[in-house]
Amino acid sequence: MILSPFEWTIAKRYMLPGRGEAVIAVVAGIGVGVVMLSVAMLVIVMSVMNGFRAELFDKIVGLNGHAIVQAYGGRMDDWRAVLKDVRATPDVVRASPLIEQPLLASFNGRVEAIFARGNTMEDIGRLKDKVVAGNLGAVQPESGRVAIGAQLAANLGIRVGDQMTVINPQGQATPFGTVPRQISYEVAAIFQIGIYDFDERFVVMPLTDAQTLLLSGDTVGMIEVQVTDPDRAAQIVEPVQQKYAGQVAISDWKSINASLFEALQVERVAMFFALGIIVLVAAFNILSSLIMLVRSKTRDIAILRTMGASRRSILKIFVATGTVIGLIGTFGGLALGFVVLFFRQSIVRGIEIVTGQNLWDPQIRFLTELPSRTDPGEVIAICVMALGFSFLATLYPAWRAASTDPVEVLRYE
Repeated sequence: MILSPFEWTIAKRYMLPGRGEAVIAVVAGIGVGVVMLSVAMLVIVMSVMNGFRAELFDKIVGLNGHAIVQAYGGRMDDWRAVLKDVRATPDVVRASPLIEQPLLASFNGRVEAIFARGNTMEDIGRLKDKVVAGNLGAVQPESGRVAIGAQLAANLGIRVGDQMTVINPQGQATPFGTVPRQISYEVAAIFQIGIYDFDERFVVMPLTDAQTLLLSGDTVGMIEVQVTDPDRAAQIVEPVQQKYAGQVAISDWKSINASLFEALQVERVAMFFALGIIVLVAAFNILSSLIMLVRSKTRDIAILRTMGASRRSILKIFVATGTVIGLIGTFGGLALGFVVLFFRQSIVRGIEIVTGQNLWDPQIRFLTELPSRTDPGEVIAICVMALGFSFLATLYPAWRAASTDPVEVLRYE
């Protein structure tokens, strides 16, 4: 819709409040404000939800792989043959043996539940960029050194170089009962993955040290697999499942974390619809302000018609007026949303200082920081929705204005 200079001049005049039009200006301002806030909230919420999913996927899958091949009974005796077959499977990028066992750790009288995680040296090396203290390279087979999560170190009061005791309740059997197995390890490094549960529980050690601790011999608990397409992880490793049917069970990242990712998706859709309704409310504000503008400008419209303005010109003038209100609100909302996202962590900390409340508890939120990842496609969809509602809200008032009969309006002038 292209406006002529005459139509654009009239439209700009109607956008500015005149004498006695303060109420119309207030209603239009409220419409702009509601559109701006709703667009900003949509951008913020959708970006944070996307950030949640992306960060959880990167951290959970980055540590545990896209799929897990696990033996029935928890111990895989012929793991080398299974590992060879998994690595030979098309589209498998990496496969590594893994031991993961819930145990206890103690230090200076404090005891915490942990997950002892036995990894290959290659997998341990992938934690290098997560280390916040110590030297990960010191964690070597039979060195008696381990790496632990930052939150576990804080809970136990451990620093790099301290000796931590790991307790395996399934120890040696004696005539007097089972004696828990206790082994002391030096903490060589402290890492922070960014997921609270991992940072609070994980104790990483070489695979052979984990086998010694658990008295498991040359066995592993599972094989973690990374593939080219995470969404097809189950289908990619299906040949291994068929070959070792009845011996191993395969779970992909979707089934392992199904409840978490499904909850995020449901919340994401619900928030989009809820905030979309707010955009619709903003469109009704634009509708009401234009109806009030048309009623107050009825005489002006009649005069414009007698001066030769066509119905089409009047229609375009009022459609342009309402659409500009929507444009201002939409782009103002985009700017506000991006500013809030950029300073999101500072805003959260500021609110926590003012209110004295912990708004971002990692024990509840899984992640240690508020994530954000903006999808350009979603931003475009939000803009199209806001502008579409704004445009539709202008049609009825513009049609009413274009239908004004100048003879009836000016009859008694």
